[in-house]
Amino acid sequence: MRFPTSLALLTVPLLLATSGCFAGEQAAEGSSSDRVKIAMLQPPRFGLTPFSDDAFKLSRWATAETLVTLDADGNALPGLATDWTRTSDTAWELTVREGVKFHDGSDLTADAVVNTLTRAGKASPKPRILDGVQLTAQAAGNKVTVTTATPDPLVPQRLSSPQLAILAPGAYAEDGKVNPVGTGSGPFVLVKVGGTSTATLDRFDGYWGERAKAAGLDVSFVPDGTARAASVRTGEAHIAETVPVSQAALLDPALLTEVPMPRTNTLYLNTRGGPMADPAARAAVRAAVDAEEIVKGVYEGRADVAKGLLGPALPWTVGEREPLADRTAPGAANGASITIGTFTDRAELPEVASIVQQRLEDAGFTVKQDVREYAHIEQDALAGKFDVFILSRATVLDSGDPVAYLRSDFTCGGSFNISGLCDPAVDAAVQAAEGAEAGPERRAAILAAEAAVLRTDAGVPLLHERVIQADAANVVDSAKDPRERALVTSATHIR
Repeated sequence: MRFPTSLALLTVPLLLATSGCFAGEQAAEGSSSDRVKIAMLQPPRFGLTPFSDDAFKLSRWATAETLVTLDADGNALPGLATDWTRTSDTAWELTVREGVKFHDGSDLTADAVVNTLTRAGKASPKPRILDGVQLTAQAAGNKVTVTTATPDPLVPQRLSSPQLAILAPGAYAEDGKVNPVGTGSGPFVLVKVGGTSTATLDRFDGYWGERAKAAGLDVSFVPDGTARAASVRTGEAHIAETVPVSQAALLDPALLTEVPMPRTNTLYLNTRGGPMADPAARAAVRAAVDAEEIVKGVYEGRADVAKGLLGPALPWTVGEREPLADRTAPGAANGASITIGTFTDRAELPEVASIVQQRLEDAGFTVKQDVREYAHIEQDALAGKFDVFILSRATVLDSGDPVAYLRSDFTCGGSFNISGLCDPAVDAAVQAAEGAEAGPERRAAILAAEAAVLRTDAGVPLLHERVIQADAANVVDSAKDPRERALVTSATHIR
């Protein structure tokens, strides 16, 4: 099993045979041996518009590019912008890379950048990365000035979102529709989309960076996990994303890579009332639950025991997190009755709930479960109807920064505050993290906010999930990216 040192999916029903429906029989260019065949989980849901979550497909196929990229720690690196400077509290000036051609032959210019950013700001719905953000852009020569309504130290990181990928002006229609076919700037040009079944990309020989080693990509959308895993075994695909844990054992371990995901399974303990309003009772829950037992028994060892709310998908947390002191001592359960809630949409969570129930009963609690589909339980969870709620939660979204998660889940005004936590120390720590500059200062503030949350035991992290990627033995240099922004690069090829 290979583990990379660096670097939420909903299955959409699709009428495919169990064996899958695979592309590549009539590749546009290059012999079949020069092309990379990919089996992906989700078909496009929004016509591959970059202002939606479909943008991540364009990014993973290396066809659409952003002004800024991120390293493993979330630091901003040059992309289609070569550098940037903060010129005021609310303004940033970026230099547009020269010599870049879009796939339609037009040039990357500052005006093209402004066109994309302006349309993104007016899109309905807005790209997720711009939720709550008022952003405007203005061109002058090869410079673009990006201005926000309020100070935002994360503007460069926001511009790394695949939802803000820069396409040729010809991609954008007057009715608001966006067509990414032949309008990107990456090493592969999208030449054909076969509805929700396939996509075809060819090498773009006019690429400004390193020329792609593969002649092209033949993408198939295969929602069935068994078929997707089997596609690598049978040779129908070279790369299969998101292999189910149940199928991983059927593949050669040498073909698998487990990629840490920025997703944490957490016990949200209700601080509003009931037994969990007592900090000592929350501490008793924390002490009773054995996360390692859950990782081994439910996830077959294919997850990481949580050391905090933020996991190894953010590598800097591992080395920079300090041991947590001043924790509340566990109290006695005294037979207190509690209800555990979770949902069936993620198959592992009901199993997790059963193990948690057993351990809490061993600790002296009286426990019952309430397990439903997520659509039928979310509102009750947010309303505080459960003493313990088990949730698999993404901790990092488009900007590569977890502060928004900490605010939404654990502050007094948080929009997703299942625990009902309202702690002045937590709010102050999260506010400090929000205002900190990107880099070491912000990382330290984020870990201080995480520690403040953990001291309350309102959230008891259990584990951090991994995603399993299968690569055929002849695949060279595929990307393993916890943010799911990259799957192939210019270097990816078949030997």
